[in-house]
Amino acid sequence: MAEWFAGVSASVSQWFADVKADFILNFIKEDRWKYLLNGLGVTLKITLVAVLLGIVIGVVVAIVRSTYDKNYDRMRKGPGRGFLRLFNAIAKIYLTVVRGTPVVVQLMIIYYIIFASSNNGVMIAMLAFGINSGAYVAEIIRSGIMSIDNGQFEAGRSMGFNYVQTMRYIIIPQALKNVLPALANEFIVLLKETSVAGYVSVEDLTKGGDIIRGRTYSAFMPLFAVALIYLVLVMFFTWLVGKLERRLRSSDH
Repeated sequence: MAEWFAGVSASVSQWFADVKADFILNFIKEDRWKYLLNGLGVTLKITLVAVLLGIVIGVVVAIVRSTYDKNYDRMRKGPGRGFLRLFNAIAKIYLTVVRGTPVVVQLMIIYYIIFASSNNGVMIAMLAFGINSGAYVAEIIRSGIMSIDNGQFEAGRSMGFNYVQTMRYIIIPQALKNVLPALANEFIVLLKETSVAGYVSVEDLTKGGDIIRGRTYSAFMPLFAVALIYLVLVMFFTWLVGKLERRLRSSDH
């Protein structure tokens, strides 16, 4: 029995020694941990800019789509009605194409075809993910606008507001409040989607782990570290979203 315990103890000690050596090789030697740190900064930067761009695009597309749904049949024939129909058609094509194709394909099309002469992969990744996110944000915000009672529009008109002012001061603020948790969740989804940015030579968090793997020929430690960092980030932002939802619910009472 003593020999068995001694063998187990030796095996455990050897395992810890191997893990320590693997950790030093992947992260400590040649300061390879900096690949993960720098990649994390790039990932957060891409995600933040992309979600802001997505919100701008999403708001514009949502207003066009909801305005068409609510007012087109009641509008008089004229240039305004024609322009609204055109813009709505463009918005529907945008939503169909972006939501119907993989984000990694969109990223490579923008990098290798549309901006083939540019070497700024981070900027292109921001643009690509922002355009992709905008399609999903548009549907989130449109659902929020459509959920607002028509009486709110009538209240705005009774106060002397035109349609644009009513949307700006009354409808959009209420719609954003209703869909804010969904927008926050879109941020979390976008954070994970940016892991494919390495396809266009962007040294994000995932690419940083891949660079370490290529230098050390050790896959487990760097990839596990990347997965763990993403998990911590998602858990942190999920916690923030939960606090936001509770704050919004308490403000309604």
